[in-house]
Amino acid sequence: MWKASDMRALHPARLAFAFGGVLLLAGCGGGPAPATFDLSAARDFGRIGGGGQLAVTEPVALQPINSERIIVRQGASVSFVGGGQWSDKLPALVQARLIQTFENGSRIATVGRPSTLANAGAMLASELRAFEIDATRQVAVVEITARIVQASGPVTAARIFRAEVPVNGAIDAVSATRALDEAQQQVLVQIVRWASGGRR
Repeated sequence: MWKASDMRALHPARLAFAFGGVLLLAGCGGGPAPATFDLSAARDFGRIGGGGQLAVTEPVALQPINSERIIVRQGASVSFVGGGQWSDKLPALVQARLIQTFENGSRIATVGRPSTLANAGAMLASELRAFEIDATRQVAVVEITARIVQASGPVTAARIFRAEVPVNGAIDAVSATRALDEAQQQVLVQIVRWASGGRR
């Protein structure tokens, strides 16, 4: 579960600004620099078996997901939460937290980036399909497509993983990132269980 200690702001003044409530903005404006938030790796979900090595690539994502912005969608309209941003581009963050989630639930030596597992027998490739707040339904939505690609080339398994978590209160940087972090942890656990032997 998300904890207040998991939220990493760069400066106390920025954190106070985020807690004070912010408007949904479609662009950048003046004023204080935005607070910066991180994602959390899932833990305490039990150990998972599985042998061999698995290289986890950085997820593919189109704009606006491939950015540091916190996305809010209302119908066909896309905007962004003012006063807050992710600590890195989402694909890089999700890759790091997915690897850590594998480490928290299985043998550490079996998973890593392609650069550290050059001889891995399989690769986990993924795509961020949704990582946003649905303002109409007041929920955080995370959807990731994952594929297991063997070293010889063929895709041997593929699946779409999705989670939704309600946003508590008004949509601001704090409530949005809290709900999105919880949703992505649920999705990461689903992916780890699937990739570690529960594929079907």
